[in-house]
Amino acid sequence: MNRDWLAWFRKQEWKPFPFQKETWNAYLAGKSGLVHAPTGLGKTYAVWGGPLLDWLEKNPKRAEWPKKAEPIHVLWLTPLRALANDTAESLRAPLTGLGIPWNVELRTGDTTSAVRQRQRTRFPTVLITTPESLSLLLSHPDTREKFATLQCVVVDEWHELIGSKRGVQAELCIARLRRWLPDLRVWGLSATLGNLEQALRVLVGPAFPASQSRLISAHVNKKFELKTLLPVNMERFPWSGHIGFSLLSDVVAEIEKKDTTLLFTNTRSQTELWFQALQAARPGWGDNLALHHGSIDREVRELVEKRLRAGTIKCVVCTASLDLGVDFSPVEQVIQIGGPKGIARMLQRAGRSGHQPGAVSRIICVPAHAFELVEFSAVREAIGLGEMESRDPLECPLDVLVQHLVTLALGGGFEEKETLAEIRASYAFHQLKDDDWRWVLDFVTRGGESLRAYPQFRRVQEEDGLYIVKEPLIARFHRMSIGTITSESSMSVKLAKGGFLGTIEEGFIARLRIGDTFSFAGRQLELVRVREMTATVRPAKKNTRLVPQWLGGKMPLSSQLARVVRRKLAEARRGEFIGPEMRAVESVLKIQAGWSIIPNPDELLIEWTVTRDGYHYFVYPFAGRLAHEGLAALVAFRIGQLAPRTFALTMNDYGFSLTTPDRLDLDESGWRAALSPERLLEDLFECLNSTELARRKFREIARIAGLIFQGYPGANKSTRQVQASSGLFFDVFAKYDPANRLLLQARREVIEQQLEIIRLKTALEQTQTMRLIIRQTERLTPLAFPLWAMWVQSQVSTEKWGDRVHRMLAQLEAVAGQG
Repeated sequence: MNRDWLAWFRKQEWKPFPFQKETWNAYLAGKSGLVHAPTGLGKTYAVWGGPLLDWLEKNPKRAEWPKKAEPIHVLWLTPLRALANDTAESLRAPLTGLGIPWNVELRTGDTTSAVRQRQRTRFPTVLITTPESLSLLLSHPDTREKFATLQCVVVDEWHELIGSKRGVQAELCIARLRRWLPDLRVWGLSATLGNLEQALRVLVGPAFPASQSRLISAHVNKKFELKTLLPVNMERFPWSGHIGFSLLSDVVAEIEKKDTTLLFTNTRSQTELWFQALQAARPGWGDNLALHHGSIDREVRELVEKRLRAGTIKCVVCTASLDLGVDFSPVEQVIQIGGPKGIARMLQRAGRSGHQPGAVSRIICVPAHAFELVEFSAVREAIGLGEMESRDPLECPLDVLVQHLVTLALGGGFEEKETLAEIRASYAFHQLKDDDWRWVLDFVTRGGESLRAYPQFRRVQEEDGLYIVKEPLIARFHRMSIGTITSESSMSVKLAKGGFLGTIEEGFIARLRIGDTFSFAGRQLELVRVREMTATVRPAKKNTRLVPQWLGGKMPLSSQLARVVRRKLAEARRGEFIGPEMRAVESVLKIQAGWSIIPNPDELLIEWTVTRDGYHYFVYPFAGRLAHEGLAALVAFRIGQLAPRTFALTMNDYGFSLTTPDRLDLDESGWRAALSPERLLEDLFECLNSTELARRKFREIARIAGLIFQGYPGANKSTRQVQASSGLFFDVFAKYDPANRLLLQARREVIEQQLEIIRLKTALEQTQTMRLIIRQTERLTPLAFPLWAMWVQSQVSTEKWGDRVHRMLAQLEAVAGQG
């Protein structure tokens, strides 16, 4: 091992971990691999040491080192632009310390045109970039020549990319680089992942020799401290969001104990509300309190990140925008508002504090309702047992392949036979069928069956066996549209006197009237005017709790965590309340057991209760909110087939409810039939507005596949325009080309992702072997109450829903108190 490298480590007062040495030796042996270690243990230097040691070994005489920076040797892929700056600082530190003539530069969407232009002439020794920017580089014919000296690709935060279309995009780019450079080494970094062996195969490719790849785990116990703030007076009938703000004073007290705190919420809307609450509670904090989420102006976010690194800020209220491995060493503690919904997410967020080897990661949990105490207890147990969620890789997303083929055609062209072999070398497309390949090729060259009459969809042309793009306009539009990140169309929010605040989804602004007030980016704002895709605002004179709602913000309870939650409930059924969280929620669970039952993991509980509004049926599969959305619709449809009736549906992570004016005449066999896994897909498509769901999903697919041009920078199309464009394609394909692969993909993604069909089917199959417990209850139980409260909120009434919920709450508490 190189003495200078080890001496630099000692100078930092570090001692290499065994897993770091193992990674360095594997790299020097020419191998690829995946490094798995908890956040803050030194994964970056585990992988970074390999290329440096390799170069030092080949250049032992310092006097002969070149004065000019070496050509490109390492390509570092990161899923977040915010992560790129922090990574660059970490990589530069040993280069400076050892005097190695390498330079490190970034190339992301934020890189200036001057730097981009310089990089077009000569790449730096280490280029840190994103999957989108790498794909854009591959669209230029001279990239192959400029990458001739590339020796290694590092994929950071691989657990964030696997299972997404961005991950597939990275796979395809790596497959192209591997064809150019057969000896290329590929290394991934991952902190929280259950299916590590599979993750390694996805990274290096299924056909890559097993003898040439390594899975390296740290086997170092990272210390975590998990503390939960417990309500003094536990309300025995929980409803979403009710407890959280009642613990505000406790949260403030915890923040005041430390110099720097990250406060995480699960949605951007909650981030805005908690920032407001903290601002009102401690106005003296001023700019020592900051807000950070993905819709806030980039310059504001970067300023907040800079202050976090410097330790000059008291508290940052944030969401997933700060989940990933940015090194904010001064952060002393993390506060999590609401259940984390996943074990990996909790570990990832906890790791934002104590982000150094040997340091303790501290996280304080704040329940938003009583049952989240069970979730926190379950997370504590799962972490202790080393349980972790897996992330399933995507297979054959043809919209990504369509985009990639146009990229290759732009980047010097491609030949069919060798490119098909290259594509199949990636995990995502290793089972790509010949028919699907021919369809994709026909789609990019002729527009497929229904668009071949339109020249603009003949994006790729074949000349002497080489597929290329000849039209400059097509090339321009494609390069501006590269990427797989899709979202609802956003509107810019600007102050009337100047200043950009960020972006809000168009649908939220559309519901406001001029003069309405709302809170965004930590400010109270009044809407002045809306013009094109810009909402102009000014400071509001009155406060409001109205905050923007962003689609896709809510996360379902993971399958792994749901299993542990059920284990904790089974303990409670036996009268065992282990740990502070379970002892705190004991009174709630005893009411549940007294008025109904706490279901064991092998039992399915169905409760039904009569109120003045009708009959309420509550079913508890504990399969997560998304699966329950499909289950509720399916069960209501099947019961409705027996006799026509109207249902109102609500669902949360633990179960779903059906409310109907009349009693259901169902015995155990009737419920089992309604919960049967037979004819699952057919019945789902019949009971849901599957065409509209597929139409919405097709909008994203059409954008990725290049059918829709989003518009020039700063002049994006509105949601209505994009909907109209994608809707036209959807209708044309449905009528004239029903076997269109993109149409079929939209339907498949609705089933697999939006309805979580695998989890839904598993839940139905499990119910068939479970003991069915059907209980009529005199009143709403603690499990039923939050579902009933959601139903009340959905009803149109002159009576405020909050008032009605509080009145029912008082009645139930009164009865519970008598017991």
